[in-house]
Order: sequence, then C-alpha cells, then structure tokens
Amino acid sequence: MKKSDNRSCEDGFNTPVRGNPRIKFDRKKLISIAVGIITLVILIMLPTGYEEAAAYKGVDRVSARVKQTDESRMRNTGLVRIGEQLCEIEILSGSFKGQNVRAVNMLHGSLDSDKIYAPGDKALVLVSSLDEQIISVSMIDHYRIHIELILAGIFILLLILLAGATGARAVLSFAITVLAIWKVLVPLFLNGVNPISIGMAFAVFITVISLSLVYGFDSRCFAASAGAILGVITTSVIGVIFTKLLNIHGAVMPYSQTLLYSGFEYLNLTEIFKAAIFIGAAGAMTDLSVDITSAVHEVVEQVPGIKWKAAAKSGFNVGRNAMGTMVTTLLLAYSGGYIILLMTFMAQGTPIYNIMNYKGVSAEILTTLAGSIGLVTVAPFTALVSGFLLTYKKKEM
Repeated sequence: MKKSDNRSCEDGFNTPVRGNPRIKFDRKKLISIAVGIITLVILIMLPTGYEEAAAYKGVDRVSARVKQTDESRMRNTGLVRIGEQLCEIEILSGSFKGQNVRAVNMLHGSLDSDKIYAPGDKALVLVSSLDEQIISVSMIDHYRIHIELILAGIFILLLILLAGATGARAVLSFAITVLAIWKVLVPLFLNGVNPISIGMAFAVFITVISLSLVYGFDSRCFAASAGAILGVITTSVIGVIFTKLLNIHGAVMPYSQTLLYSGFEYLNLTEIFKAAIFIGAAGAMTDLSVDITSAVHEVVEQVPGIKWKAAAKSGFNVGRNAMGTMVTTLLLAYSGGYIILLMTFMAQGTPIYNIMNYKGVSAEILTTLAGSIGLVTVAPFTALVSGFLLTYKKKEM
C-alpha cells in the first residue's frame, strides 16, 4: 500500500482517500452522528404528557428580585423557623414584568425545604392571577437556573476544547441521555408500564447510542455494547432475586410516598426500585466495556495475525486492572448521598448489627453489590466478544 493510502480521516470528517480501509469506519461514524442528532431532535419535540399537571395550572412561574423583607411574622424555634416571611419583590419576567408586589414565603420548620431570602436575592415565584390582575404571589425557591446554565456551559466548553470532535459527540450523548430519562423513562414509569422491561430497553438504547457516538456503528461498537448489555442483564437478575430475598420495598426510595399520595397509588415501587438498580450501574459498565474494547482493538491493530483467544486474554488482563477502581467508583457514587445517615447512626451509637439490618442500608448494599457483580462480569464478557469480533473483522479486511 502506498504511503498516501495510510492517511487517516481525523474523527471521520475529512474525505478519505481511495483504497483507505478506514473509509467504512468514517462513514459509520458519520451515520451514528446523524442518528444521534435525529434522536436528539425527536426527544426535544416529544411531549411527556405531563406538561399541564394540575398542580401548576392557572399560575405563572417567573423570576423575581427581592427588594425588602419583613421577618415580624417569623419565629425561631432552635434550629428551625416557623411562620412566614414577607418579601417585597420586583417581577423580572412574564406578563407582569416590572411590577412590584408583596410575596409570602411560608416556613414549616423544615431545614431541608424552608428557605430564607435577603434583599438582592433572585427568586422563583408563583403568580396567581385573574383577569390580568395579580391575586397572590408565593415564593418557591431561590432562582438557580442561570447559575446551572453557566456550570453546564463550562462543562461543554472544557469537554470540546480538551477532546475536540470526540468531546462534541460526548455532549450529544449526554444530552440524549438526559432527555431520554425525562421524556421517555419517567413518563413511562408514571404510566405504569412494566419498569423492568422499560428499564432494560432504556439501558440498551443509551448504551448503543453512546458507544456508536464513540466508535460509529462498527464492530467495536457492537462488541462493547454486547459486553455492557450482558453486564446489565446480570445486574438485573441479581437485583430481582435479592430484592425479594431481602424483603425490600420500593418505598425506601426518596419521595416515593409523596408520589403515591399524588394520585399514583397504582405504581409498583418495588419494580421501579429493581429497574433503578441496573439503570444506575449501566454507565459504569459502558465505561469499562469501552476501555476493554479499545485495548483489544489496539492489540489487533498492532499484531494483525493474533488469534481471538490471545486478543481476548489481553482484553481480560486490561479489565482485571480496571475492575478494582471501577467497583470502588461505583461504591462511592452510591454511598455519597448517605454520609449523613451514617453519621447519624454513629452519633447515636447504633450497633453495626442493627445498621446492617436497616431497610434503607440493605437497599444500598444491594444496589452497590448487584452493580458491582454486573461490573465484574463485564470484563470477561467484553473481552470474549471483542476478541472474537475484532479478529474476525481483521481477517475480512
């Protein structure tokens, strides 16, 4: 092959030269990007069916600036405050923009939900009106969307600057995942569709889409997807079996009772909990499958005549080293939100025997260990599949 034929098509956007064996790879990557963009557009346009929830009909959600506060109706009771805080605000958006009105901030003696405003704060408020006249204004929370957008902008900018076109595809994958959760997964769960089936379909969809944006629709994508999906299936089986053995009810999930009392008493929370186990672990499994598949691909490229068993062994060796840190990562990801609970147990002198039998702790142990077991199986699954597919593909070229 001539030297000019070895020119690579960086990230699949340059026109490949005739005879370049990577031409199929580049086309497949472009196809995956097109599929990703189409999927994103469809998700953006897709309604959830809950846009007009009864709790928010007849009100405007707008931003406002706090100008003055009045705490005369507020009482301190130790750590918490009860009563109400009166706020003089200027409405910054919506049909009543520019108007100065009085709003009420109700305090219920709850540290996790109550908020206190100071002059200059930006707030989210609910404006109730009739015949274009304001009836009442309620303070909902501090306005944080503009800060969140800045944070998201920093994330996207850094990802694209440091990873180039690959980073841009990662942003596309991230956006698809967020929208798929909000526009597809959550509404279907609320509609009472079988959570295990929907959760599995969602995990498979996100895994394939994410990996196709990394590799394109080629043999590496299929190998990594197969390894990750087999790991997700293993996690789901462990989760289903041991949720029953441990007598764990789905009500251990935060806000589950609030959801039931909101008119969704028909939901099977335990099935949703089972689905959440493998959905939460799917990302780590996809990450590990990419590491192993890329390693096997590099070995096959450098040693063209390598047998599939030797290539699979190389992938397994890489996976063996990665499993230790990935399992720890999964543990930290799951346990990070329960630091206060552990501190409470320790402060009260709760015996470890009691802690291990506590339903909430058992649920977290199950989630962590089921995900870890699935993660451990990803390495051999991906190594075997990628070893076979990538060496077979190499022989065809």
